[in-house]
Amino acid sequence: MDLTTLANVKAWLNLTVDISDALLVRLIAGISAWVQSYLSRQVLSQSYAEVRDGHDTQVLYFREYPVTAVSGVTVDGVAIPPAPDTVTPGYRFTLGRLILQGYRFTRGWGNVTLDYTAGYDAAPPDLEQAVIELVAFRFKERGHIGDQSVAFQGQTTSFTVAELPPSVKAVLDKWKKVVPG
Repeated sequence: MDLTTLANVKAWLNLTVDISDALLVRLIAGISAWVQSYLSRQVLSQSYAEVRDGHDTQVLYFREYPVTAVSGVTVDGVAIPPAPDTVTPGYRFTLGRLILQGYRFTRGWGNVTLDYTAGYDAAPPDLEQAVIELVAFRFKERGHIGDQSVAFQGQTTSFTVAELPPSVKAVLDKWKKVVPG
């Protein structure tokens, strides 16, 4: 799923000449996929089905976040209902964790099943801007890939050779999934 739009990239690049939209669309798709791989997470909203191990607790942290809906929780083959309040037995959830009331995630291998939706409806603004800037960076470097400098008519032009511009890396690192160790 793309983390920005063609219109936003073209506006950032301030394109006054008509270029092939297909090139930019391909860059947007590729960079969106690369960014989500770099972050070790999907950013945009989607459904997840997980099979987890129970550890005899009442709290379980979701693998993906932010969680916006939970459609099913099963422990040892027993469906746990949603709790309508903070005292009735069932499950409640926050953006990052699932809480059982009157039940436990009993100890076992693969005995917990979770069905939920997590992610953002649209990429957060700072993350989208980082993607736009990375698309622009790759678009502009396509004429000198692998070149550190070019000499023409007595003038030398030097290019930045980097995987990521520092400003983009700073934003991406803020959104990177951190796995508890």
